Amino acid sequence: MTESGKITTDVDSLRSEIRDKSVRVIDVRREGDYKQDHIPSAVNLPLANLLSDDSPERVLKLINSMGIDDETNVVVYDDTFGALASRVAWTLEYLGHSNVSLLETTYSHWKSLGLENDSQTPEIQTKDHSMHLRPEILATSDYLESAKSRDDVILIDNRERLNFLEQHIPGAISLPYRTLASNDHILRSKEDMKRLLDNRGITGNSEIITYCGSVGTLSGLAYYALKSAGVPNAKLYVRSFKEWKSLQKPTQKQEDANYWDLSAE
Repeated sequence: MTESGKITTDVDSLRSEIRDKSVRVIDVRREGDYKQDHIPSAVNLPLANLLSDDSPERVLKLINSMGIDDETNVVVYDDTFGALASRVAWTLEYLGHSNVSLLETTYSHWKSLGLENDSQTPEIQTKDHSMHLRPEILATSDYLESAKSRDDVILIDNRERLNFLEQHIPGAISLPYRTLASNDHILRSKEDMKRLLDNRGITGNSEIITYCGSVGTLSGLAYYALKSAGVPNAKLYVRSFKEWKSLQKPTQKQEDANYWDLSAE
């Protein structure tokens, strides 16, 4: 999230920032897709590259190599409804980079609007970013195990609802990632997002922890959805359900589930 509290950057603002050379744009799609075409001036950081080793020390090297210092305005985009971009943005935020936001739409929609794109790889001058880890936005398995029974903690499962019904972390409520978007934007409007969260009982000043299936992409998007609605205390269980199961921690099945009712709201 940027220092001004901005979660997403709109298309016109990004175009202006690119013209002013006041932004570092990160494209998190696969290298082949990036090389074919991308938003002008964007650098490529495929999510798989980040996830191969997302230790703070390596991420810091990646950030420096992309020409990002502490003051750089960063906008991240993908072509996957914002989930991959969210995971990268959250990682930068965890490392201590506060001035990061998500492009409000996908690259496919950007192109459908007839906006600028090119296939050039920009020349980048490396920078020197500091490291100020933000453990308050991260939930580990040990932390989650102790926190999930607290009255002031809400645990959110952002996988498909059917996955939730079959098996989930005990105490979690279902908020499928598909419910977070609007027609042309990766996230609903602030007012609409608040209504969605209110309908699920996600209100007040609770500590809210999000998780998904494996690497924190869908739940990363939910993390920013919560922030966009003004939720003050959100954490990402970045290793998510895959780690939870591998550690043989308890899971729960929705015994009284209506499998025909997979509605978003």
